[in-house]
Amino acid sequence: MKSSLLAAFGRVAVASCALLAASTSAFAANPPAPAAGAKTTAAPAKPADAKVDERWMWDLTQLYPDDAAWDAERLAVKSALPGVKPFKGTLGTDAATLLRAMDTTSALTKRLGRLNTYASLKADENLKNTKPQEMRQLMQALSSEYGQAVSWMRPEIAALGKDKLEEFIKAEPGLAKHAFGLRDIQRLAAHVLSDEAESILAGTSVVRAGPNAIYSQLSNAELPWPTVTLATGKTIRLDSQGYTEARQATNRDDRKRVFDAFFGAWNQYHNTIGQMYVSSVRGDVFGARSRKYPTALAASLAANDVPDDVYKSLVKSANDGLPTLHRYFKLRQRLLGLKEIRYYDIYPPMLKSDRKFPIERTRELTLAAMQPLGPDYVAKITKATGERWANIYPTEGKRAGAYMNPGAYDVHPYLLLNHHDTYDGLSTYAHEWGHAMHSVLANEAQPYENAGYPLFLAEIASTCNEMLLADRMVADAKTKDDKLFYLGQILESLRGTFFRQTMFAEFELKTHEAIERGEALSGDKLSAIYLDLLKRYHGDREGVMKIDDLYGVEWAFIPHFYRAYYVYQYATSISAAAWFAEQIQTKGDAGRDNYLAVLKAGGSDHPVAILQKAGLDMTKPEPYQALVRRMDRIMDEMEKLLAEKN
Repeated sequence: MKSSLLAAFGRVAVASCALLAASTSAFAANPPAPAAGAKTTAAPAKPADAKVDERWMWDLTQLYPDDAAWDAERLAVKSALPGVKPFKGTLGTDAATLLRAMDTTSALTKRLGRLNTYASLKADENLKNTKPQEMRQLMQALSSEYGQAVSWMRPEIAALGKDKLEEFIKAEPGLAKHAFGLRDIQRLAAHVLSDEAESILAGTSVVRAGPNAIYSQLSNAELPWPTVTLATGKTIRLDSQGYTEARQATNRDDRKRVFDAFFGAWNQYHNTIGQMYVSSVRGDVFGARSRKYPTALAASLAANDVPDDVYKSLVKSANDGLPTLHRYFKLRQRLLGLKEIRYYDIYPPMLKSDRKFPIERTRELTLAAMQPLGPDYVAKITKATGERWANIYPTEGKRAGAYMNPGAYDVHPYLLLNHHDTYDGLSTYAHEWGHAMHSVLANEAQPYENAGYPLFLAEIASTCNEMLLADRMVADAKTKDDKLFYLGQILESLRGTFFRQTMFAEFELKTHEAIERGEALSGDKLSAIYLDLLKRYHGDREGVMKIDDLYGVEWAFIPHFYRAYYVYQYATSISAAAWFAEQIQTKGDAGRDNYLAVLKAGGSDHPVAILQKAGLDMTKPEPYQALVRRMDRIMDEMEKLLAEKN
């Protein structure tokens, strides 16, 4: 979650069923964007032509030797697309024919995933470099072509009926790796359209992705960012990374100056950006209605068979837990020595630490913290972190934030970082490598068709790694001050990932419901909706924190909103991660193996079902209530330590 997330795959691998072409089309059409509310890494960027030690750069030649080889493969895949057409009208002939069709499309999807990965990573190295951006556009077009080429398969498989499909699966062992995806099509048969309609809908994927592409280009490369001069005399350009750095300023006047300048810049374009976002929401609603879903939320949850109770339980539990969040803000106010706390006071560390974590030390501490996951896991992550899978340091034009890209199943995951030598940089490193190891384990345990874990599971592995790291740092702390610092970091992570992401989820729900009711939304209305949520979550009415009206424009800064109903999964994931971390620490090998089984399951079943097999029911309020209780326990411990110090 740490920041830029993987495009339409988020942090998941390729679609579990090759003929679910929308996954591939969406990936190409939605390049990675900085995540909202995450602990974004920020550091001064090196010039684009600055020399960076190749140890800290990813090696894309493991994907393709050069751009020419990539383009040759792109053209080869393009020329192979007509090979799907002869299967049309034959899938019900026999099991062997169905297997050949599935294997053909699966192989194409795998190749597209690798092509997409290369183009996306090249583009993110320097967003100002036009050639890689053109490569990404070529992949958008090719993925859309693929989506249209296989669009007839969903309706044809749906038409087989459950009984005939099960006969085929039983008769042909080779269909076993495709069985979950095929059965999922049957589950969603009522929402599969005619051959012609599926083809038309597939062709709209690039068009519907337009708002995100425009927003990404504006926010990452072309929006005119202000500069501010801090009390230290340092001048900072307030792009996304500069803002992330400067909002933590020790001087309170600096923080207000940063917030006012940064959100003032967004506010100048809020109506234009509002039109981008509303267009994106309309695209979501169009897609849902085209597939005969009552709402965009229903369509989003149905894709991975997530019950409505998960979303409802999350939102209700977060709102029920607001007194704990407000308690956190009061503790923050106390630790910062403030008479009152404002919105621009939520990012500076409550307690300071002079400890630095250069990349070598970051790797060492991360590996040590992973010991509870067993020798096999530690061996794998040790080997992987020693190789050139990651682009680690910020450079001019490089995409902000951090993400893991798992799209090249036959190679390995790739990671984009923007490392700086703080605890946040350390935590981000552990987080993203959690994602990478999830893909490594799933790819080893599952065939390609079932390796791509769903988004609902994606943040569990990364957040669990963060928790293991934090617990290790607390346990090894030599002083009360160090222990307080690490406890404060854990607390902030829980705040930002559980409550903030749920607030985002409520915003998405409100905006989609407004469009579904036929209402008009402008930038002003979007800011009003968001401001109301900010005030409720931060206790403005209760006198906990005063929220300035300008900050209602923060919605414009959140790129995840261009991926409908995505962010709620951060909150569900951190709740699940907290549960698993406790299991690992209290139940030893059994708890560890239970957790690793979830990672190895990949996308072989629906995510809620995978977690239920591990003993965790996300449809109930208990996981979320447990996380709120965890926050209260941490604050109890911090207040006890503070009392002992005094």
